[in-house]
Amino acid sequence: MDSLITAAAHALAAGDPLGALKRVALRDDAPALALRGIAMAQLGDLNRAKVLLKRAAHAFSPREAVARARCIVAEAEIALVSRDLAWPAKALDTARATLEKHGDRVNAAHARNLEVRRLLLIGHLDEAERRLDGFDPSPLPPASRAAHELAVAGIAIRRLRTGPGRAARARAARAARAARMPPRAAQVGGASGGGGAPPAAGIPALTAEVESASLVLETPAARLVARGEERPLLLDEVEALLASGALVVDACRNVVRVADTVVSLATRPVLFAVARALAEAWPGDVARSTLIARAFRGKDADESHRARLRVEIGRLRAELRSLADVSATKRGFALAPRRAGEVVVLAPPVEDDHAAVLAFLADGESWSSSALAIALGASSRTVQRALEQLAQSGKVQSFGRGRARRWMTPPVPGFPTILLLPGPLPGY
Repeated sequence: MDSLITAAAHALAAGDPLGALKRVALRDDAPALALRGIAMAQLGDLNRAKVLLKRAAHAFSPREAVARARCIVAEAEIALVSRDLAWPAKALDTARATLEKHGDRVNAAHARNLEVRRLLLIGHLDEAERRLDGFDPSPLPPASRAAHELAVAGIAIRRLRTGPGRAARARAARAARAARMPPRAAQVGGASGGGGAPPAAGIPALTAEVESASLVLETPAARLVARGEERPLLLDEVEALLASGALVVDACRNVVRVADTVVSLATRPVLFAVARALAEAWPGDVARSTLIARAFRGKDADESHRARLRVEIGRLRAELRSLADVSATKRGFALAPRRAGEVVVLAPPVEDDHAAVLAFLADGESWSSSALAIALGASSRTVQRALEQLAQSGKVQSFGRGRARRWMTPPVPGFPTILLLPGPLPGY
């Protein structure tokens, strides 16, 4: 490798993208293109970075498989950061296999972490766990270990296993503090490091990610509604509540549960609305007119509404027969748990018609409507309508046009996304 390429790689490792560009800006050979792409990514010009890395991957010869694979990993990281979820995940998997085959453990581990982060983003927790199952990060340098532990923490937190999540976050913090700038990092076309390697120089981005994981654990993640009062709950308090034996009407997932017994009403919105109203009033009852208004959004209750309510109450009794009974009272109905001593409602920290969309946008990144549709498992048109309504109310903003249009919102203090994003809760 010539001296300019080496010097540019050192500059990138030192967090000096402008210094790197001074050395390779006028060169179009494959290593220079790759380094220019990484430099542009560090400077925030992700579109230009993607073009340069793609050119570099094509410019490397078939014999330079490792260099090509590193470029693909770097492309994948840019796609993830820019929320391009349609980027071909299979290409990253192939690149990781190539890096493992040739002994590039650092970049292979980084590729694995990118795969896991993408899977977490779209709620595929089981697959994310399988990717990390049995993987030993101990031989990796500290920066790569920190990234690995963040992925482990992400899975644990999303599954509401806050103890393992805190332990993994603590290991990530120790690894990030121990990280030192490698002498030859970010050399896509050379011997060590690689375009896909974590930004191991001083690791400000990695340190910020560790701190962000800590904030998730220390920020209210839901609201507890019980006996006419409500209060915020941290994630570990949510975990304790779900294991407490109380009957929990979970408005974050639209389920009713006692410990590990879970009844899903996610596809029965009317039944869930009735169950929530009854739980909020427990141990009291709820008037029929109130239930009709909550369940059917009807202002004036007529005989047809009352007949429909009786039908829905019967259906709710059948669904909840193992957990609770719904008994009639003089003025309405009341919830009577079978074995739980307490009935509570677990509500999202912020309730909005499009809370799930806001939850993704709360990460501060810019999203396309197509990426949001992939992450939410919804149609592009449904997401587009939600974004337009949120824009009209001033909650989101967009820039760009056509396929380049992106949506974002400033991060909302106290609005963690864990309970709103895809993925099952324990026992469900």
